[in-house]
Amino acid sequence: MTVYKSKIGLSIVLLLVLVLGTTSYLMIKDGAWLGLLLNILVALVIGYIFIQTRYTIKGDILIVKCTFLINKSYEIKRITKITETNNPLSAPAASLDRLEINFDNYDSVLISPKQKSEFISHLKILNPNIVVTLKK
Repeated sequence: MTVYKSKIGLSIVLLLVLVLGTTSYLMIKDGAWLGLLLNILVALVIGYIFIQTRYTIKGDILIVKCTFLINKSYEIKRITKITETNNPLSAPAASLDRLEINFDNYDSVLISPKQKSEFISHLKILNPNIVVTLKK
């Protein structure tokens, strides 16, 4: 069993800091302590989600886990293609530096493993038929 943690993207972190920081500043300025508490809780939950997002290869299964939100298993032999992308769609990925994994049933998942090359190599060992398309 090998666990690959999600890469945490600077652009996503900066956007969250900007939004939560600005609203927190305004709440402190206006004395909206309940709103500030809510902002802090949101920041903690988002941080927990980022830290706990991981991709596990266990035997011939890829497990995509994003805390309590997503826990899905995929058969590695059903992977047909892996494409490097910056697709911003909602996904179990804490970075916009992503991989789109396509399956033979036309399903796909967007993920962002920190060790992208090692992750792809590991999958290719288990399924040499995977077509990989990386950006130039």
